[in-house]
Amino acid sequence: YQAKMDFALKLGYAGDQIQAVLNKLGADALINDVLAELVRLGNKSESEGQSSASSTTSILVPRGPCPKEIASPELSLEDEVVDNSDNLRPIVIDGSNVAMSHGNKEGFSCRGIQLAVDWFLEKGHKDITVFVPAWRKEQSRPDAPITDQEILRKLEKEKILVFTPSRRVQGRRVVCYDDRFIVKLAFDSDGIIVSNDNYRDLQNEKPEWKKFIEERLLMYSFVNDKFMPPDDPLGRHGPSLENFLRKRPVIPEHKKQPCPYGKKCTYGHKCKYYHPERANQPQRSVADELRISAKL
Repeated sequence: YQAKMDFALKLGYAGDQIQAVLNKLGADALINDVLAELVRLGNKSESEGQSSASSTTSILVPRGPCPKEIASPELSLEDEVVDNSDNLRPIVIDGSNVAMSHGNKEGFSCRGIQLAVDWFLEKGHKDITVFVPAWRKEQSRPDAPITDQEILRKLEKEKILVFTPSRRVQGRRVVCYDDRFIVKLAFDSDGIIVSNDNYRDLQNEKPEWKKFIEERLLMYSFVNDKFMPPDDPLGRHGPSLENFLRKRPVIPEHKKQPCPYGKKCTYGHKCKYYHPERANQPQRSVADELRISAKL
């Protein structure tokens, strides 16, 4: 009896269960019969526990607000901030760059400016400024074609478009550098520059401008009449477009998942995982890396 008791205790069964089985089968019962009865009792108790738990949960009544009214803090905060224009950065658009891009570098398309402005208005931005040289008010010429010119006057009346100064001196046009207006206003207002120009000459003027242009330049593309900025303005591991346009980020960024292979990864720049050791290195293909290592 004691040997069977000790054996069952080592297997993890409770003392009262073992005693009940031995009393039922008798002290002379085989150890296999005792274990079989213990297993049967264990399964029975588990099924009873599950049934009692299911019966307990079935009578629970939810309290509080309706589940549809419950939203995660992120979503509710995001909706709140999307409607709140105070959290959106001011937008400064390089009108000449946008218009020439929409005109395929062949003409100055004012419709491209309107498309860009409409895109930001739909996002909830109210502080939008477009800079265009004043000489674009002149009539279209074969060497400087311009289309939909009435849009410029319309946006000027809406106090969205600003003409940079220009004048004629002895028949020669004197034009102020509109890029300096764009960068200066965006820097002073802590806004976003919308342009495909890198402003390299202005980056060399002031170090604070250089850092600002690198971090606040929003490039774009036109697909026919659709204005399309990138979803990752500062690269794959930078902020999303929604957070890039906000003063305070709301939507949490996806955490950078490190590559499981680490430094042994052979995918090079095509690897979809994050490589912290490659953060400050130029992205080279695997073939280029092999050539460099072979030379070394």
